[in-house]
Amino acid sequence: MISSWPRDVKQARDLVLQHGWNATSYQIVNPGIRHWFSSAGDAVVGYVPYAGFNVVAGAPVCSAERVIDVVAEFEHTSSSAKHKVCYFGAEARLDGLLAHSPSHSRALLGAQPAWNPAHWDRSIKTHSSLRAQLHRASNKSVTITEYTPEQAMAASDLQRVLKRWLSSRGLPPLHFLVEPSTLDRLVDRRIFVARHGEAGTEDPVAAFAVLSPIPARDGWLVEQFPRVPRAPNGTVELLLTAAIHAIAESGAQYVTLGLAPLARRDDIPHSDEPRWLRATLSFAALHGRRFYNFSGLESFKTKFRPEVWEPVYAIQNSPRFSPQALFAIAGAFASRSPLRLVASAIARAAVHEVESLRRH
Repeated sequence: MISSWPRDVKQARDLVLQHGWNATSYQIVNPGIRHWFSSAGDAVVGYVPYAGFNVVAGAPVCSAERVIDVVAEFEHTSSSAKHKVCYFGAEARLDGLLAHSPSHSRALLGAQPAWNPAHWDRSIKTHSSLRAQLHRASNKSVTITEYTPEQAMAASDLQRVLKRWLSSRGLPPLHFLVEPSTLDRLVDRRIFVARHGEAGTEDPVAAFAVLSPIPARDGWLVEQFPRVPRAPNGTVELLLTAAIHAIAESGAQYVTLGLAPLARRDDIPHSDEPRWLRATLSFAALHGRRFYNFSGLESFKTKFRPEVWEPVYAIQNSPRFSPQALFAIAGAFASRSPLRLVASAIARAAVHEVESLRRH
């Protein structure tokens, strides 16, 4: 499998398996990510260029003591090509090094929930409605199986689930750190599949989860968990619980469900954001629900009672965070003009409304 990967992807994977600390570090092997390697060959940056920016996937992948030097080298290379840099999805390690840099600015993107996998069941024991959902899924004959990467890549039913899930989203498929096309590169990942075994079920696969390694933290990121629209209630909860039990048994020390965009936790300060950015993000949270349910995603992750919510930032190599950086981030995810993405999303919503009226 790996032998067919492009050379730069294989080199990036090797470095991630040595030094990957950011929750999104392994995602730089996904399709569509470009790779820059340090002159010493001991570091990699996964990025997407857009609108005069190199939008970085998380942070440089390297040893802790090399982060600042790698940042300086990458930013110098980018500047030589007349590109600014924005680190999207930066976490505590990079933020701690750049938070007081006069040549960098940051914006709070949201927060990601995290646990020690061995403590996962503590959340369930104190949450009666969550326990009830798990029982409902079990009573509906939902079972969880772990697939090997080889099995998952050959499983056409997983592709069908992914296709149906994407077609039900309010937005057209996005890329960059939410790349949906991961089923062709599952090496090093763990894949868990929920099957609905009740008699008469046409398509028994109700959902699946893909977990990506975070090697330097002995952890895992739940990268995606697509499900069919009519999956039995509690299917995803049962799926995540089984997956986290499995990684706990293998000795994992850390797991996260990934970024909840626009999550504003009381214990995470964000007063240093420019006013225009706070207004823009507040507008998106309030009026973007038709296309992306930010608050719903945060509520879903909150019900598992995270042990900690970790802040996640966008960091720009300029003294003030700019609207151009936000536009470049949107372009990196859309793989095209963000304005075209919005137009496509509106058209998609209109089609869904027509289909809904026909059904009723």
